[in-house]
Amino acid sequence: MRYWLMKSEPDDCSIDDLAQLPEQSVAWYGVRNYQARNFMRDQMAVGDLALFYHSSCAEPGVAGIVRISKKAYPDETQFDTSSRFYDPKASRDNPRWLNVDVQLVRKTRLMPLSEMRSYPELETMIVLQKGNRLSITPVDPKHWQFIEARLV
Repeated sequence: MRYWLMKSEPDDCSIDDLAQLPEQSVAWYGVRNYQARNFMRDQMAVGDLALFYHSSCAEPGVAGIVRISKKAYPDETQFDTSSRFYDPKASRDNPRWLNVDVQLVRKTRLMPLSEMRSYPELETMIVLQKGNRLSITPVDPKHWQFIEARLV
């Protein structure tokens, strides 16, 4: 099993929104970075766990834990001309963008980015590295265990 951090803007889909959805599951759509897409395509597997991270908001941070519930498949928003995620270079025969489905494991207390930065044990975590803007990043098992133990 692998561990991940997946960023979502709460205005688009928050942990509370996820908790209200049927089966508490959602497609992780709109990823438009090749490295993040490749993580979903090549490395994510059903059963992997991810930190659900609120980004681009007043207080960014980890807000819950989700499980990958469906392997990567074409992101339908790339084909929708009315979507902000539309990609004119994508086709059904040659999709460029993928998503996975995630299902809520549990909502947690918010662990703000500022708190994460305060722990020396997390200083090498990818999301804390200067200039990192990826919406999906792998999480080292030692970082996962450290964070999970503090989310209760």
